[in-house]
Amino acid sequence: MTPPEAPSARAEPVRVLIADDQDLLRGSLRMLLDADPALSVVGEARTGREAVDLAALHVPDLVLMDVRMPDLDGLAATRAICAANGHTRVIVLTVFDLDEYVYAALRAGASGFLLKNTSPEELLRAVHVVADGQALLAPEVTRRLIADVVASGSGPAPAPWQGPPLTPREREVATLIGRGLSNAEIAARLTLSHATVKTYVSRLLAKLDARDRAQLVVFAYENGLVHAAHRE
Repeated sequence: MTPPEAPSARAEPVRVLIADDQDLLRGSLRMLLDADPALSVVGEARTGREAVDLAALHVPDLVLMDVRMPDLDGLAATRAICAANGHTRVIVLTVFDLDEYVYAALRAGASGFLLKNTSPEELLRAVHVVADGQALLAPEVTRRLIADVVASGSGPAPAPWQGPPLTPREREVATLIGRGLSNAEIAARLTLSHATVKTYVSRLLAKLDARDRAQLVVFAYENGLVHAAHRE
């Protein structure tokens, strides 16, 4: 598995909202993010409800969202933020690597999922990747967990595909995205140029009304394009 493609340069700093009920962790995250001149922390939330309110007030580019918080849990807060504003992206942070959290987070609209023991370097990389419009799906563990959740039946059972009409090539690309391949890997697999693959991904996002690549993965599993047995 190749790493996520490098994010492009941005004219303005990425505006980040931190949502976690632990004061020490929020402070540590703020120090880490503030040390990066390409990032700007616009607020801190102690509860899920406060995260929703601050996201509506500041309209951040990205939210670092804890799963377990008082008042409103992180998954519900993610769902509310993503439904209210298509611009803001969410990375869910948790100490729990349970399958259902990954799948529920993606279905709620999250663009990424990280464990709280992720290294500072990996977390900063994740923030830049997701803020740039990509999905944090490169780690093998994420692909495995999504597949396991479908196989175990804790997520919706894959149904025969009933989405908008896709060309055979678009279905191929959607299937490979669902299996967790990067654009570079898809290009090599289908003998296409990198630019052509990016065009197909853009078409799929538009046709399926998907926020980002993470939502294409959910679509692929829920509509039977990818099954749990198909792992790279």
